[in-house]
Amino acid sequence: MTDSRTRLLGLIGDPVEHSLSPHLHSFLLERAGLNYRYLAFRVSRDALGDALAGMRALGIRGLNVTIPHKEAVVPLLDRLSPEAEAIGAVNVIVNEDGTLVGANTDTWGFLKPLEIRGIPVRGGRAVVVGAGGAAAAVAYALLSAGAEVAIVNRTPERARELARRLSRFGPVGAAPVEALPGLVREAGLLVNATPVGMWPRTEGSPVHPSLLREGLTVYDLVYNPPETRLLGEARARGCAVIGGLEMLVWQGVRALEIWTGARFGEEEVLAAMKHVEGVLRG
Repeated sequence: MTDSRTRLLGLIGDPVEHSLSPHLHSFLLERAGLNYRYLAFRVSRDALGDALAGMRALGIRGLNVTIPHKEAVVPLLDRLSPEAEAIGAVNVIVNEDGTLVGANTDTWGFLKPLEIRGIPVRGGRAVVVGAGGAAAAVAYALLSAGAEVAIVNRTPERARELARRLSRFGPVGAAPVEALPGLVREAGLLVNATPVGMWPRTEGSPVHPSLLREGLTVYDLVYNPPETRLLGEARARGCAVIGGLEMLVWQGVRALEIWTGARFGEEEVLAAMKHVEGVLRG
């Protein structure tokens, strides 16, 4: 039931029509009996400043931020969390009585599935394919957890720039795609942080299947389809696999906890994951 005490949460981006966030958050809010509503708002680049002014004026408690605003929103906020400052991107805004604080829950959402499975990160070697915002969040998360990271990208300059920016957090290097076979042979974790394999071009994979082996964990941030070609090939070769839907749900859960103060256990999160996957599969 909506009343005068109902608080508003939402998502800003362009486009937002495809987003699973309203399904995820509405499911968890209803399950927890919290008096919040979550809506998706399509906000153009030119209207971003106006949207944040509206957030302040209307007392909107929190917003998720998606493409193309994750980096553009940074200078418009009053304060950043350490993670958001390090990554240079924001996916969560918290309205603290008119003070807008930017945070990034992608790091927490990325690490949680590894933690649940008991897959060690500290002291290990990881290869991250991609050099965009998602790759930055993943590389920072891994470095903070004590891993050694190699960033591989088709544009080596972008990989080098990201590695340079994150070098103060741990051992990180950059390499061209030609170096991928050697790096994967020495790694325990391979992460796809590119859109390769995403619907509707589901036939693509960022890694040749010959590089996949038993003992390697393969983590694909793509969540549509829930099992990409990369994950299917990795599973067939004995790898441990993690799909992007898990990260999507866990980062959203963390945002909801920040906004509302509620805590969600694994049972609720698994139920939310099943619900969102059902929506995704139609």
